Amino acid sequence: MDRRTFLAATGIAGLGLTVTLPTRASAGTLVRSLDELRAAIERATPDTVITVANGTYDVPAPIAVAGKRGPILIRAESVGGVVLTGEQSFVLSGSSDITLSGFAFRQRTTFDVPPDCRRIRLTRNDFQLADLDGLHWVMVRADDTTLDHNEWHDKSKLGIYLGIEGAGTDQMARGVHITRNYFRDHTFPGDNGGEPIRLGVSPRALSTAGAVVDFNLFERCSGDPEAISVKSSGNIIRRNTIRDSLGGIVLRHGNVTRVEGNYLLSGENGIRIYGNDHLIVNNYLERINGAGVVLGSGSVRDHYPGEPSKSRTGNDAPDRVRIALNTVLDCESAIIGESHRTLPPLECAVTDNLLMADSGQLVNMPFQDGITWSGNIHWGQSLDGNAPVAAFTRVDPRLAAGADGVRRLSSGSPAINAATQVYPEVDLDLDGHHRMGRADVGADEYSPARVKLRPLTATDVGPHAR
Repeated sequence: MDRRTFLAATGIAGLGLTVTLPTRASAGTLVRSLDELRAAIERATPDTVITVANGTYDVPAPIAVAGKRGPILIRAESVGGVVLTGEQSFVLSGSSDITLSGFAFRQRTTFDVPPDCRRIRLTRNDFQLADLDGLHWVMVRADDTTLDHNEWHDKSKLGIYLGIEGAGTDQMARGVHITRNYFRDHTFPGDNGGEPIRLGVSPRALSTAGAVVDFNLFERCSGDPEAISVKSSGNIIRRNTIRDSLGGIVLRHGNVTRVEGNYLLSGENGIRIYGNDHLIVNNYLERINGAGVVLGSGSVRDHYPGEPSKSRTGNDAPDRVRIALNTVLDCESAIIGESHRTLPPLECAVTDNLLMADSGQLVNMPFQDGITWSGNIHWGQSLDGNAPVAAFTRVDPRLAAGADGVRRLSSGSPAINAATQVYPEVDLDLDGHHRMGRADVGADEYSPARVKLRPLTATDVGPHAR
């Protein structure tokens, strides 16, 4: 599908948020007890604003938001000033256009956004639920949910921070937007089951979610090798920063996902790919202890409707995946494949990437027949590996580190205007500069203009960010 058509179809053509807030400016109703809060919610009509006075509230019974049509805003008096403890807090059902803002959630059960709701927004909240083994903290199954400027932190047990699923057993919630959130400090020592974001599960892999996960920061997220685990189709993963974490970005199940403009820094895992028709473009990976990019192999060729459950959990061999215009620096390996499954990639392309390191090898691709290569630049003391001779040029790209530590092209770099392919669907580079004419190799399009987009820090995300 054409990129602009896809973005329009999913309602995410811009980088800003589409939110549902009351249209009339109002100080709203100030409530000072749970009984007053429940009564105010029961009376609420469109454009109602309910403000909860600061304090800690032990919630003995759920705060029901049932059958409400907004926009309705329920907010803390100040961000983080209302702490909700107890078994549950808000329980949503049959409602739409509801915003919950500024709360510190400390409950002992999963916060659920069910599929009979729509256009629910969770914003500027702090999630530190009970650290119980197997407890997932937030589960979203409602279409058009927005989660922005929240913080998830300090979990040491099995369980995910945020899961996106949908109705029934094989459908995904559509149009979910996850942006400007801060995920940090998940220290579960196991090797599976501690993802910060799990976007689907294997039975839902072929369902088109149309989710956007952008401008989120992940730090010290080491509960799973997958910080962003994608198990659904038709998503966009862009402009996120993953730093000092075990987890990387993994397209585990599903098709047609775009991974663009992400920073993966000083971690253990980079970007790993299964499934079909993905675009991996403009990403910057530096000092990954494992491989920067892994183009997987398959135990099944393609997943299909009605597939047996055992087969559905298998790895789908990549078909028609494009890995282009990425910068991979000082990783153990830059781009590799897998040989422990029997089905190779087919009709994939690795083009116009900038690969550089002083140790290890840049490329180790056991299956070559299903891959086309062109225009890559290699540099450093590392070995070229088994990249075809015609796939790369070994030349100094003349990188220079900026104040943010990112190494970008300098004037006179041989990477400038050196791309061998055209990329009409790639408008911007890693920095937010327009790709002009023939693209530059790697994630950076050389420009003397001010850098618009940089790696995110804690001041850019979470409840108190602008």
